[in-house]
Amino acid sequence: MIPRSRATGRAFAYQVFYRLPVSMRRRIVRLASPKYTVGAVTLVRDSEADGAGRLLLLRQPPGHSWSLPAGLLQRGENPVVGAARELFEESGVRLSPDRLRPATPNAVVHARGWVDVVFEADVPASTTPLKVDGAEVFEAAWHPLDDLPRLSRATANLLGRYGIGPRAGEAPPAPGPTA
Repeated sequence: MIPRSRATGRAFAYQVFYRLPVSMRRRIVRLASPKYTVGAVTLVRDSEADGAGRLLLLRQPPGHSWSLPAGLLQRGENPVVGAARELFEESGVRLSPDRLRPATPNAVVHARGWVDVVFEADVPASTTPLKVDGAEVFEAAWHPLDDLPRLSRATANLLGRYGIGPRAGEAPPAPGPTA
């Protein structure tokens, strides 16, 4: 039970808050609420692959491990539009946003204050040219799901949530402080 004086103080604070102009209320909420960095990730599978299937992965600097096509959303950008943009920028695979479908779960909240919005797509690898810039991405390639190369820690953790790779079936890490 909340002590009466505390409840009265909260009620007064809300009365004052809701009398403020909307723009000022927004500023207060933005200052007081947790901040997240939001990225978009795409799991692109080879629609022609047999067996376990194949997944598009990228080798980025420093080049020791592989990751998924992903990047940060621009301010106000729709996540599916950002996912399609990043996929094209990093791999040369151009898909319209309506070809991407939300993965389940669609959003993954990480303990360090970022959120990945995850999408899936299937494309035929034999007719889907891959093109990288050699700076942000060294290489893009299709890899068998049952024989993945060395993955970045973040990629292994994310794929594990979808039952893929070396961390498949493991419980996701417990959320920690976001500071």
